[in-house]
Amino acid sequence: MPYPHAGPTGLGQIAQQATHVLYQHRLVSTRQLHELITPHHTRAEYLRRQLHTLRDAGLAEKVGRRVSGQTELLWWLTEKGANAVESVGLLPQRPYRMSPEAALGPLQEHTLATVETGLSFVDWARRLGHECGPLDWSPETAHYYRDDARPGEELSLVPDAVLSYVHTDTRAKQRTLLTFFIEVDRTQMTVARLAAKIHAYAAYHAYTPSLPAGRGAKNGRRTSTTPAWRHRYPAFPRLLLVLTGASEARLARRIADLRSLAASDPALTAAGIRVGVTTLDQLRNHGPFDPIFTPVLGPPEATDAWLRPAGTAP
Repeated sequence: MPYPHAGPTGLGQIAQQATHVLYQHRLVSTRQLHELITPHHTRAEYLRRQLHTLRDAGLAEKVGRRVSGQTELLWWLTEKGANAVESVGLLPQRPYRMSPEAALGPLQEHTLATVETGLSFVDWARRLGHECGPLDWSPETAHYYRDDARPGEELSLVPDAVLSYVHTDTRAKQRTLLTFFIEVDRTQMTVARLAAKIHAYAAYHAYTPSLPAGRGAKNGRRTSTTPAWRHRYPAFPRLLLVLTGASEARLARRIADLRSLAASDPALTAAGIRVGVTTLDQLRNHGPFDPIFTPVLGPPEATDAWLRPAGTAP
């Protein structure tokens, strides 16, 4: 998604872009904003001045956290700032509002890790000549479904992010839109719970909603032949699990345990969805199109073949 050209009035272009990024992603560090918005600037001084202009205008607020012995500033929009972005009407409205308590709360690290994951895709898209911008992923978008294993329940699948990426193959003169479900795991949940989240994606893939009464009814039952996900996506998004928050050895054990649990889930093995797992460090250092994703199902060798569009060269 390109940047909207309009924003809160009286602000420069960089400040306007910052309000859009903060609105969509809720809590972002100065470094992340610099790499997302002004990567062409060697230093972040100009961006910092624009952020402080937003704060002076009551549109943004900040809090500090200690990282490697230094203070890093985290930014979010105030109620006034969020209302200003919404009044322009160029971004989908998000009911979530950040607060000082939430910015310092237990979800801080997870929110920043999700932004870092999106930032990795943006960074590598620039390097590879592909397209993925700071607004091309949306956090916590609900997908409603039912699961035969939990009859009668209305369920909601909420990925950490849904990311869009345009892969460009210049030799084949081919552009392919790729869509990813992103789940960021900081080792705060059990492996069993993480496996249950993957099961939810398989259930969403299989979910076919009922039709309104009188349409397609057979023997008094309402049926549909179109899975719910097809109303939102041309192809079912690839599911990428990005692990962080522990040593490489611990994350490797976690991946092995996750593969074992996934292999024992008949709903997952029958679904045919693409699920890969990697670490945030690998994603940042090597990019999404290097062989860094271990398939959750199948052979354990890390690959990139299932991630690339069909017919593209490595």
